[in-house]
Amino acid sequence: MSLSTLTALLTVAAAETEAHSDHPVPAWAIGLLTLAILVGLLVGLVAFGGGREHS
Repeated sequence: MSLSTLTALLTVAAAETEAHSDHPVPAWAIGLLTLAILVGLLVGLVAFGGGREHS
């Protein structure tokens, strides 16, 4: 059995196991948290750069 075949079999097995497991945190909550962090960083960047003159 070649390495690529073994890798493919392990990937399929992991995907099947992953599809049937319940995650403790829903995917939308992780996305919402990520969006909130990025928007917060953007607001901080605009606030920090708002008073500076263009160079």
